[in-house]
Amino acid sequence: MNSSRKSHSKSAKLFADELTSSLRDDSLHLILLPTEKCNFRCTYCYEDFSIGRMGPQVVEGVKRLIDRRIDGLRSLSVSWFGGEPLLALPVIEDISTHIIERAAMMPDLTYSADMTTNAYLLDRSTAEHLSRLGISEHQVSLDGPQPLHDRTRVQANGAGSFHRIWENLLAIRDSDLPVGVVLRVHVTPANVHSMPDFLTEIREVFLGDSRFSVLLKPVERLGGPRDGEMEVISHDSWPAILENLEGIVSPEGSRLPIHPTPEVCYASRPNSLMIRANGIVGKCTVALTDPRNAVGKINPDGTVDIDNHRFRTWLRGWESRDWDVLSCPADGLPGTGSAPLQLGPTRLVSDT
Repeated sequence: MNSSRKSHSKSAKLFADELTSSLRDDSLHLILLPTEKCNFRCTYCYEDFSIGRMGPQVVEGVKRLIDRRIDGLRSLSVSWFGGEPLLALPVIEDISTHIIERAAMMPDLTYSADMTTNAYLLDRSTAEHLSRLGISEHQVSLDGPQPLHDRTRVQANGAGSFHRIWENLLAIRDSDLPVGVVLRVHVTPANVHSMPDFLTEIREVFLGDSRFSVLLKPVERLGGPRDGEMEVISHDSWPAILENLEGIVSPEGSRLPIHPTPEVCYASRPNSLMIRANGIVGKCTVALTDPRNAVGKINPDGTVDIDNHRFRTWLRGWESRDWDVLSCPADGLPGTGSAPLQLGPTRLVSDT
């Protein structure tokens, strides 16, 4: 078999495996936004912080949704997002405790939870508390060494954030907590020249601990108010930069961890739903304010009403077998957002 046929065969098998995984009705991934407020004002952020803490009716709806689905599930994963989720810790506690109690009665169920957090509030005691709630992995962003990080990952009061985050990461490293930490290191034209030294420090300080891994990402223009004044690394130059920086974090022959990027975005998966703090159901955590991303709403009884037309646009990569669309369905999303939602119950996420 020649190389092109091998590549095609591998791609076809990967597509079939990913499709099967995404269509499984015994697997559910929920991205929950307990609040959309944040204690940071990162210069490249695309969020508007207009929605506060998840209200009691939405919290109840999430718990009832889990009750409706859990008997038929073999896998339940929850991703906590925001805003900054730790600003709404009581919501996280309420929902997580409910899940743990229900999961304890389901011996065949695999439950996992992770959190995207700026880590300013993620001290050791909070990390330990979250671990007891089943939240076993955190993604934390760093923008380079302190002088550069503090220019872009700014607190709402204008102060820097690096020192507190670094101290919290060290406290987790020095603990025996059963958690993983993905250090999402943002690369920009302003910090790229500092990255070799910074990543060497990351490697020496954290990567001797198998609980820590690194994800290298270029900062992108994602619709924020300062997009026009941002300098970003071009798509053409990023592969060479990435190869060089990955070599620092994980030299050839080493086993230092690099966090993999999935082939298929969660937003392309029918069994992945984002539930915003106001109860709106979406698919993508980046296109928060895009009306095309509002595909439905959750009700207090746990049923989910879905606009099937909008929902299907996020899944179009499966029909076209286009890996670019599957990896980012928000890119080139058809313009279906101007019409009002056409809501109805769906078997994908409810028992009706």
